[in-house]
Amino acid sequence: MAGKSSVDDEVLDHLEEVLVGSDVGVDTTLRIIERIQQRVKRDKYVGTGELNSILREEITALMKDPVPADPAIKPYVIMVVGVNGVGKTTTIGKLANAFKKEGKSVMLGAADTFRAAAVDQLRIWSERVGVPLVQQGMNADPAAVAYDAVESAKAKGADVVIIDTAGRLHNKLGLMNELTKVRNVMRKVVPDAPHEVLLVLDASTGQNAIEQAKQFTKATDVTALALTKIDGTAKGGVAIGISDQFSIPIKYLGVGEGIDHLQVFEKKAFVEAMFKG
Repeated sequence: MAGKSSVDDEVLDHLEEVLVGSDVGVDTTLRIIERIQQRVKRDKYVGTGELNSILREEITALMKDPVPADPAIKPYVIMVVGVNGVGKTTTIGKLANAFKKEGKSVMLGAADTFRAAAVDQLRIWSERVGVPLVQQGMNADPAAVAYDAVESAKAKGADVVIIDTAGRLHNKLGLMNELTKVRNVMRKVVPDAPHEVLLVLDASTGQNAIEQAKQFTKATDVTALALTKIDGTAKGGVAIGISDQFSIPIKYLGVGEGIDHLQVFEKKAFVEAMFKG
């Protein structure tokens, strides 16, 4: 690989190590390296500065852009999925707070009825944010709760309704059937609901988060991702791997425990921050 239109193998090997070490994942890393090699051949790579720019551009290009919500849709129905313990309920609370700050009226639906703690946690968040909660307690039919929440949001003219769902993966078929049932009953009230299916993943769990993404994308039509625990300790590269492997845009980042610690994902800024220094 001699000449100005190529990159030294050693440089590429180092780059590969950095990406895999950042939890990007092997498949996505190889795709990035291949794209860099193609760019270098085409653009006549000259020096390290250009290589760094190409790396950032190629990673940014790999990640999908989220489709913005249509403000004309009312109520805008968001179904939130994800396993227990990833910060799903907390993300819903922060999301409700963000929408409320924008001046939107928000309702929550407690359809994760298999854990009493999930309903209680959502109730605490609804009180904290100051938005109404539709719930029927533990062991209620999740689809019935979702139906009531969407019906209530429609009747009251709410802008957004966010539905929490159970985070169990032990029986994939059961999960698939349940999420399909929840979706179908909501459609009896709002024909094109849910307008967004948000999968919450804990970025600090690395490859485990990718496995969860596999299961949930099989079980339902996930349209956007929220990644929690993206902070100083997390390897942020998992965001790149997940976005690339599943062709699903990242929409939000959970960057702390506080009510305002939810950021709208900006892929360019994220990639810049990841490769700083």
